[in-house]
Amino acid sequence: MSAIPPILLVGFGKMGGAMLAGWRERGLEAAVAVDPSLPPSPGPEVTVVADAAAIPAGFAPAAVVLAVKPQSAGEALPLYARYAGSAVMLSIMAGRTIGGLRGLLGERAAIVRAMPNTPAAVRQGITVACAGPGVSAGQRALCDDLLAAIGKVAWVEDEGLIDPVTAVSGGGPAYVFLLAELLEQAAMEQGIPADLARLMARQTVAGSGALLAASTEDAATLRRNVTSPKGTTERALAVLMEKSAWPEAISRAIAAATERSRELAG
Repeated sequence: MSAIPPILLVGFGKMGGAMLAGWRERGLEAAVAVDPSLPPSPGPEVTVVADAAAIPAGFAPAAVVLAVKPQSAGEALPLYARYAGSAVMLSIMAGRTIGGLRGLLGERAAIVRAMPNTPAAVRQGITVACAGPGVSAGQRALCDDLLAAIGKVAWVEDEGLIDPVTAVSGGGPAYVFLLAELLEQAAMEQGIPADLARLMARQTVAGSGALLAASTEDAATLRRNVTSPKGTTERALAVLMEKSAWPEAISRAIAAATERSRELAG
């Protein structure tokens, strides 16, 4: 992979910061990060400014990465329309459609819409992306490089799939963390000391994820491998796999998050 060319990062929150760290590890030439809170610069190749007006004159980014809150897009994005036509616009804002972004950035804007997730912080994320009209092969390749710096990347042609992607993998880490939280709580209810309950819950979730990542078997097979006939795990799964328990709850949760993603486009 070649070095990362100059990048303009709009929004220096947790995800923007994770992406910037990944790019620096890959050999970032230069970057300007825009954030009104003026966080400290992570390195000499990164200039942090308070707003669009403070971007150094003559800075010519190859990509503008839009990492502001979706609710701020209407006010913030038109300030960067001047880069449309020269830089590819890579949006990681939930719910904001390519058409809506072009309305804010101009019809000549080449836009890639993507949804990463928070394991990007340890370069273990998954990002699903969709290229809009006018995105060249070179621009798509650049966006793929930018996203690969924080984990795995997949592409879809149907932009409508980004909303359920947001619900499943975008929000997915929160659901996994909730599982760890509930396991810890249940362990304490059974008399296990709090520090041991936390260690058990965290390592069980982390270790299971590592096993899933390393295995060629699917999740259902791995689940069955843990479940001895007439054993303790089978008794627990009989509760969790009741139709009104996890199967319906997970389905309702993903449907609700997908609907909210579509609402954010408005």
